[in-house]
Amino acid sequence: MPSLPHALRPLLAASLLALLPSALPAADPAAPAAGSPPALASLRVEPNGSEYLVWADNHLAGPIEVRVSATGSPPAWSQPPLPARASVAAGGSTLLAHLRMPPGSGLLTLRLEATPGSSNARPRDVIYRLPLADPHARIDQGFEGDFSHQDPENRYAIDFATPEGTPVLAARGGVVMQVQDGFRGHGLDPHRDASRANLIRILHDDGSMGLYAHLANGGAWVRVGQRVDAGQPIGLSGNTGYSTAPHLHFAVQVNRGMQLLSIPFRLTAPDGILDTSR
Repeated sequence: MPSLPHALRPLLAASLLALLPSALPAADPAAPAAGSPPALASLRVEPNGSEYLVWADNHLAGPIEVRVSATGSPPAWSQPPLPARASVAAGGSTLLAHLRMPPGSGLLTLRLEATPGSSNARPRDVIYRLPLADPHARIDQGFEGDFSHQDPENRYAIDFATPEGTPVLAARGGVVMQVQDGFRGHGLDPHRDASRANLIRILHDDGSMGLYAHLANGGAWVRVGQRVDAGQPIGLSGNTGYSTAPHLHFAVQVNRGMQLLSIPFRLTAPDGILDTSR
């Protein structure tokens, strides 16, 4: 059962910006195209006398890390030099760079990448609750599953086979950091389907993040910034995105140098600690 392959990584090219030395584009280049997932962050460029200020705005209710790089006509001066990397607090903004453009220069294209979470996360060994109201849901793919749990983001993930519309529960308390909702359908075309899974990301107090993916269209019952308790219903399972059958993909992730990594976790079940090796 495919779930969250490489192509669905939240490492996101948040925007491409064509910057002229004499003027700024009127349109917001970070606005996502119709039918695409919302951007984690956006790039903002402001004139400031003889230079430009490059900002990153975080759209999530949790920390992110960003990197801005440039192609095209190089700036005459940049502080810090590009590419530049920074952390951005929940819902906040961070100044990434000061730029000066040489007279008569051509286009400079800035690219912003963003990854959820902070590299300072120090996950604790806690026991997570079952993330479904159905205590007998079958595990179709466990840790290091051969089908799609071999990449760093999904190596320690569990796919629960469950009918669409099964209530999804918070496996651990935290703050709803990200909600992606409104997608319909599923398939096995990575270019078309990989980024179209409805999901909820919950930030835990140790900086780790619980990911609940392939939810039903309109199946998110929580809002960004909301605090939830362990066992609280947060949505409905579905079959959206890169998927072959209804299921819930659950993983605990951390950000390590702008790379999302899944980490092993323990999960309680009615008869004890769940065997995650299937």
